Amino acid sequence: MNVNNTVIVNTNENYNYEKMQRNIRELKTKYPFLEIENIGESVQKRQIPCIRIGNGKNEVMYSASIHANEWITSLVLMKFIEDFCIAYTKNRDIFEHNPKEIFNNSSIYIIPMLNPDAIELVTGNIKEGSKEYNHYKEIANNFPNVTFPNGWKANYNGVDLNLQFPADWEKAREIKFAQGYTMPAPRDFVGFGPLTEPEALAIYNFTLKHNFRLILAYHTQGEVIYWKYANYMPADSEEIGRIFSKVSGYLLDTTPPESANAGYKDWFIKQYNKPGYTIEVGLGTNPLPLTQFDKIYSDNMGILVLASII
Repeated sequence: MNVNNTVIVNTNENYNYEKMQRNIRELKTKYPFLEIENIGESVQKRQIPCIRIGNGKNEVMYSASIHANEWITSLVLMKFIEDFCIAYTKNRDIFEHNPKEIFNNSSIYIIPMLNPDAIELVTGNIKEGSKEYNHYKEIANNFPNVTFPNGWKANYNGVDLNLQFPADWEKAREIKFAQGYTMPAPRDFVGFGPLTEPEALAIYNFTLKHNFRLILAYHTQGEVIYWKYANYMPADSEEIGRIFSKVSGYLLDTTPPESANAGYKDWFIKQYNKPGYTIEVGLGTNPLPLTQFDKIYSDNMGILVLASII
């Protein structure tokens, strides 16, 4: 077999931190034009890598797996990186667009795994009875209605990272406290203040250093695209959202009130008055099975390509 034709990102097995880091090293070796940096560390000191494709002035950023049981989104972004690199080196179109033109005109920053610690829990890589496992179990025992470990969305500290951003954080706290999430939990605990968690602070600071035209925040599930925050109406945001909806088949919608505050996308829109999108891929109960991967990936290829040039 020609090693140059070997697929690096395996989409047929559960994805975790170790596999992602190995894939990043392999992709960098095979495609040296990729730029890799770490934007910070998790609570458990795992690195949070960012992969840059392209060297153009139009900067966009895609993130995934801010919630642990939505780890399939990491696989979507890693597979996209590999497929873009293949198209680029073989001078093939990707979603009917020339990858060399995209590479020269845009810089795509991809943060594939924002919550690496708890992804290790949900994907079965933390041994039962270990100190780390018992830490999660102790938090989960206070919330017996949340399936363990499959229902775990939060980080190692039991803080929901997508409720950590300074965009009506106090309102999010009020809503989630009313729902009973008043202390560290597998999901929906806002923390003790905005940006208390290193993972949230890492993507916050990284965003401040750049001039992103738009951002995509990948989640599961629902096959829906959320585009709005409060009364902000960034130029072209609804129009771009309609294009994303058309190429994916996903519904374009506004975020439900109980989830409409303190998210990363919410803060980005508030901070910059630029388009930001939460993309909810797939259907069913998290974590979604890998049997859905091919459809999810196919549905989202248009969004991932067009977001870099739109």
